[in-house]
Amino acid sequence: MTERLYYVHPSAYVDEPCEIGVDTKIWHFCHIMAHARIGENCNLGQNVFVAGGVVIGANVKIQNNVSVYAGVELEDDVFCGPSCVFTNVINPRSQIVRHGSYMRTLVRRGATIGANATIVCGATIGRYAFIAAGAVVRSDVPDYALMAGVPAVQKGWMSRHGHRLPAPDADGLMVCPESGWRYQEVEPGVVRCLDWPEDKPLAATTEIARV
Repeated sequence: MTERLYYVHPSAYVDEPCEIGVDTKIWHFCHIMAHARIGENCNLGQNVFVAGGVVIGANVKIQNNVSVYAGVELEDDVFCGPSCVFTNVINPRSQIVRHGSYMRTLVRRGATIGANATIVCGATIGRYAFIAAGAVVRSDVPDYALMAGVPAVQKGWMSRHGHRLPAPDADGLMVCPESGWRYQEVEPGVVRCLDWPEDKPLAATTEIARV
């Protein structure tokens, strides 16, 4: 018998076949359906449901009471707060079967979705975007955007370390108070970090380096 390289709590159900990466942990009362794909080093809290066909990247943290329905994809390093909500049909009716009309929802690398936030299907959440607790997102969200409210509107920009960025200085730079990394709106509505590549993991130590 092949040794399992991930952890599943005895109360959880994992249907076969599915793919689960090394060092991933699946906790109490979770249900992973057949044909789901979950990357390495993920953590699924209590009572998480993952539908068949869902793709979850590496190092994804999903807190308690979250259902990831068919049509949803989470890229690497995504954080889903407790009881946040995904949908996959824009106009559900109990009497009408719409399995063939699921809308795709994509949460891109490093994005955070706060507790009790709702992501209406069809939206793309940009890289390192930050969705505040309780927000209702109805459309695409730019990279690094801070979204809050019902419906959600953009309130500013967030750093990769999870801090709200200050107003631009005289050079148009926004500096993260934790890392000191510089961010700039390189074109209207498009923010980029000037000191760290978008795809490079954060440094393992608290010491911040520039490339």
